Formats: sequence, C-alpha cells, structure tokens
Amino acid sequence: MYDATKIFNDRLPAVPVRGVIFLPNSDVRVEVGRDFSKNAVFESETNRDGYVVLLFQQNPEIIEPEFNDLIEVGLLARISVKIKLPNGNFKIKFEPITRVQINDLITKDPFYLIDFTSIVLRPENLDEEQVLLKMVTKEIVENAAYLFRDSKKVLDSMQGGITSDKLCDMIASELRISENERVKYLTTISINTRLQYLLEDIEKEKQLQSIESKINESVRKSADQNQKEYYLREKMRAIQEELGDSKQDDVTKLMEGIEKSDMPKEVKEKALKELKRYEYLSANSSESNVVRTYLETLISIPWQKTTTDEKDINVAIDKLEQAHYGLEKVKERIIEYLSVKMLTGKNPQTILCLYGPPGVGKTSLAKSIANALNRKFVKTSLGGVRDEAEIRGHRRTYVGALPGRIINGMIKAEVSNPVFLIDEIDKLTYDDRNDPSSALLEVLDPEQNQFFSDHYVEENYDLSKVMFIATANYLENVPAPLRDRMEIIELSSYTEIEKFHISKRFLINKQVDSHGLDRDKLIFTDDAIRSIIKDYTREAGVRQLERLFGSIVRKVIKEILVNKLDKVTIEVSNLGNYLGKPIFHNNQIQKEDMVGVVTGLAYTVAGGDTLDVEATYYEGKTSMVSTGNLGNVMKESAMAALSYVRTNAGRLGIDPQLFEKSDIHIHVPEGAIPKDGPSAGVTIATALVSVLSNRKVDRFTGMTGEITLKGRVLPIGGLKEKAIAAARSGLKQIIIPRGNEKDVDDIPKEVRDVLKIDFAETIDDVLNYALKS
Repeated sequence: MYDATKIFNDRLPAVPVRGVIFLPNSDVRVEVGRDFSKNAVFESETNRDGYVVLLFQQNPEIIEPEFNDLIEVGLLARISVKIKLPNGNFKIKFEPITRVQINDLITKDPFYLIDFTSIVLRPENLDEEQVLLKMVTKEIVENAAYLFRDSKKVLDSMQGGITSDKLCDMIASELRISENERVKYLTTISINTRLQYLLEDIEKEKQLQSIESKINESVRKSADQNQKEYYLREKMRAIQEELGDSKQDDVTKLMEGIEKSDMPKEVKEKALKELKRYEYLSANSSESNVVRTYLETLISIPWQKTTTDEKDINVAIDKLEQAHYGLEKVKERIIEYLSVKMLTGKNPQTILCLYGPPGVGKTSLAKSIANALNRKFVKTSLGGVRDEAEIRGHRRTYVGALPGRIINGMIKAEVSNPVFLIDEIDKLTYDDRNDPSSALLEVLDPEQNQFFSDHYVEENYDLSKVMFIATANYLENVPAPLRDRMEIIELSSYTEIEKFHISKRFLINKQVDSHGLDRDKLIFTDDAIRSIIKDYTREAGVRQLERLFGSIVRKVIKEILVNKLDKVTIEVSNLGNYLGKPIFHNNQIQKEDMVGVVTGLAYTVAGGDTLDVEATYYEGKTSMVSTGNLGNVMKESAMAALSYVRTNAGRLGIDPQLFEKSDIHIHVPEGAIPKDGPSAGVTIATALVSVLSNRKVDRFTGMTGEITLKGRVLPIGGLKEKAIAAARSGLKQIIIPRGNEKDVDDIPKEVRDVLKIDFAETIDDVLNYALKS
C-alpha cells in the first residue's frame, strides 16, 4: 500500500510509545495497554489494513501526551503479530517501514489520529560514505564483544550484505547507549551523519570500557590482597588459638569502639595504627597490655560529644535561688557570666575562681552552676599535688602510666563540655623540681586550652568547651601567673541571719531526710536555731552547724523510739539536753557608762564580733604598754592614736602634763585570742581621750575605723559582719567611716532597723558621738 521510496502524505491511527526508541530495519515489539492505543490498533486492523504510526514520547512519565510532547519523527509500521495478555493488554510485533515526519495531531479521542509525510533518503557523497562505512565496520569487528547487546546478530547481518541505511539502523538499535542518545539516529536522515554518530558513540563506549577495565583490575587486585590478608590472618589466628594466645575478640571489640567513637581524623589514624601493632604483639607481653590500655583510654575520651545548654536565663536564676540563700553579689556575678555564655554560645574568656573560707558553699555553688546550665559536673581536688604529671599525665614509656587529672575528669564526665571544678587550687605544692601550677596555666588559659596536650594521650585535646571553675581558701597561696588568668569572686563568711535562713530552708531538712525521720516529728523553734548558731558554733561556713543538727536528729530518733513519742520540739530550754552546755560566749554591752572603756567592732573569719578596748594611765616614765595579744598593725594604730591625742591634748581638754609624768596602758580583753588590723584606731583614740579627760563613753555605741596622725578616719572592711555583731550585742548606735557609706546597703535591713548608723570623717566626729558631756 505504501512505497518507502516515494514521498506521500496520509492520516493514520497512532500508538504513542514511551521509554524506548525504535528504528527502521529493526525488530519492534510493544506492549499496548492504554485505551487510546488499543483503539488505534483496533481501527488499524479494521479499516487501515494493519498500518499505524508509532509515535515516541519525549517524557515517558506523561500518560496522555500532547503534540508538543512527541518527537517530530515517527515510524510507519504494520501490525504483524498480536497476542492478548492475561492483564488485558496486547503484545504486538510491528514491521517498521519508513521514517515519517509528524505534521499534526488531528484528534486524541477515541484514538490518536496523525497527519504525516514520508521521509525519503537523498543522494550523498558516496566516497565519504564508503570511508565512513569502512571505519565503522573495522571498529565493529574489533570491539563487537562489548559494543552490542547481541554482537552475533550484528556480525551476521554485516556478512549477509545490506545497505548503508539498514546497517546504520541495525547497529544503532543494538548499540549499548541510552534511549535519549538513540533519538538522534531516528531524527537524522543523512546516512553519513549517522555513520559519524556511530563512530563517536563507539569511541565513547571504548573509553568507558577502558575505564571499567581499569576499575575491575584494581578491584580484582584489591580483592586478591584482601583474600591474601584474610587467609594469613585466619592462619595466624589458628596458630594463636593453638598456642592459647588469641586476641581476636579483643581486636574486634577495640575496632568497634574506635569506629563508634567521635575521634578526630588524626587521632583515629593513630588509634588504628596502634591497634594493628597490638594485634601482632603477644598477649603475654607487657607491651601488649600497655597498648590495650592506651586504646581503651582513647576510646573512652569524649572527643566531640556534648550536652545541650539551658537557653533561658530565668530558669538558671531560679535554680540558683532555690539552691542558695544569700550570696547576692556572688549570684549576680555568676548570672552575668552565664548570660554572656547563653548569648554568645561560647564560654566567656575568664575563668571563675571562688575564693573564701571553708564551708561557705564554694563547691555547692559550682554544682549549682552546672545544674543551672544543664551540664554535667566533674570535680578534681589539687590538695597536696606536687607533680606536674598529675595534671598532664605520665608518658607511656613509664610502667603503669595513666592520663592526668584533666583527661581523667573528662572521661568521667563522658562529654566534652562539662562544668569542671578544680578544687583547692591554693593547696598545690611545688619545689625546685616540680611546679604543677605551671601545667595549669595551659588548662585555664582560654587562648591555649583548645590545644591541651596530655603526655599520655600524645594528641591535642580541645578544652575550650569546658567551663572551668576553681576554688581557693587563701588567695595569697595561688601563684601570680595563675591568679592572673582567673576572675576572683569572693565568698565572705555567712552572717548569723544568713545561717538562720540556711538552717531553716536547707540544713535541718537535709539531716532529717538523710536520717529517715519524718519532717513533722521534729520541730525547731526559731530561738533554738539562733541559740545553736550563736552559742555552739564559731565558723565562717555552716559545716559544724550541719553536724550539730545531725547530732540532734540522731538523739531525737533515739528518744522517739525509746519513749514512744509522736514528735519532739527543740527549744532553748531543752537545747542543753542534746548539745550540752554552750561552748561560746557572746560579748554584751557594759551595765553602765564607764571612763576609758570603749566598744569596738571586729571582723573574724567566723564573722563579726564586738570587743572592749580599755585604757588607763598611772604615774610612770611616759611609756605606753599594750596587752591582749595584739598584732603589729594594731600596735601601730595605738601609737598613731596616742600621737594624735598628745598633739591635740589642749583642744581635747586634756592636761599636757599628764603625758610627761604618766605611763599609759591599753588592754584588749580575751588575751588568748590574737588580734590585729588597723580598724581599732578610732576605738583606741576614743578610749585614750575618755580616760585622760575623765569623760564617760556611751555604752550603747560601738565604732570602727582607721585613724591617721591628722585625725582623719579611713574606711575599713567587713562592715556587714561588724554591724550584725553590734546588733547581736545590744548596741543601739555604731560609728563608721564616711568612706564606708556606700557599703551600708550591704547590711541586712533587719539590722539597719535596730541600729543608728553615724558617719565620721575625723576623730572629732567620733568623739562628739561617743563621749558623754
């Protein structure tokens, strides 16, 4: 019906084909399943003598393609064989006739109807065709084995003698290329151009085959090497098992540990190298145990694992408030520190050092910081450490070598960003040969600690994510270079008021709970708690106080069990039954105003206290005697006070002749207790003026301040503790230096409410307030 050698135009039903490209002169088998394709086949068989046009979709995903979705060249074909499949589709064999140009899509319903024009070959340069054909034939003969899907079919066809057009179509159909690359053979009419395409694709396939051959050869060699190593390892394992010297299970476990760990690349390479060395060492050799311990240490170190920090500063504030009473300035500084940490996501450049007397809560405060940040807490104590290797570790050449305290602490923490407490940093011991504080310089310096080197690990470890906190009791014992790397936060001793609230909120409940007693079975009155604090303890912190509560709880438990009591109330009246007689005596005010007796205010490690300064004179040789176990600074203050009084004797109402014929004696009671410091200067001066001018001193007035030769009153420290001691002793008025006016806000409100606070710039101000007319 159709002559492929002539140009003709017609309309026929069409079957769109997707995912595959067919060419003339090739075997075409298609499974037809879409309804419009089935309708086209039915129409072709019924009315068109089996002729159809095969269309090729550009995108195989499209179910109902439009005209623009089709390749512009199709195939005119005739149905040869049709078989119905169990799923209702048809398997059809087509006989391709010629290429056709698709002009238009007439309709899609009920089947695709196409307007097309046949494509006829045009004469070309025959010499060029012969050369190209010869080149293609040569390549096919040499490389047919890997160029075609069915190389035998191609070679047989070539020997049978076919035209260049048919040869191009047949070779392109069998060539191992993608369907997208095969499209050009369908749409290209020129035989010479198609032959050139064949040469290009054959050359490309040869290059790919060459690369594949190299890869296969490399894989084969690697497989042979692996097979060889496997054989040798299995043989060695069998020998070791026979000798009772097998370590295969250990090696496997260590390998798993190395792979699962988060080691940096260079550390992992070293670990694998050591593992290979360990594998070949005898299990009975000491070196084997050294290497195994080293590998286990590397695996257990948290190289990159971290915890997630708390992001809400208010949560951190609440946690600190719940865990600690008082310490307002300290908590404020810590909150500032944590705020910077939360804002930047990095540790601040300063290392905190909590400094203060024992028992004031330095360690518990560090734990609270860890809790506030949701970080793990780890602690190491440096008390008595005298060797740098304690910090940096010992080299593996030594028998029994282990990492230093820093790396051990990180292993215990199991994360690389804990809160790390370095306790008792002032207790380091050093001599001419050992200085462990120098090793700490690298640890506590934010500019260096990201490259911390432990002698045992032998690899750099990043400590920059660790929040270090140090504690010390005596700052003067911390070496200056180490102190320079830390921000010092002082925790002063607790006041009696703070101890009272700490006892009610924390200590009593802690002891009751730890001893298994119900809280409602033991009641402490407020006066009993205050009496325990004042009469049974003298300490800066609350450790002894907590021990006393523990002692009372144990006695109460015994009493409840023996006497079958429901509950016990601890009052001042029965406190002696549990703790015995009061241990300490608190100074009280004098019963009457006296001449030459002045109440001073003192600061001790255990808090504030009052002390009486007594002065008298008698006939003698113009010398001054000071007694009461006074230190050098306090003696110098007494000399300064005496010089001022002698210089201003006339103005102060004192007979100057008294100094020429009298000895002066200054005494501070409780001589067994050492006393020192400059703050008793105004107290001594007032006592001297009182006794030499025979004027009484107001017994309800206490004072503190350093005196100069010109009579100026200089600021002092420990004002809060001194004011609390004054209120406890029954004083109604205290005189303090004008320079301490800024510190008055530190005094608890309940103390300020019962004390009248006067400020003095000169000793004259003090005398006006303290001496009776």
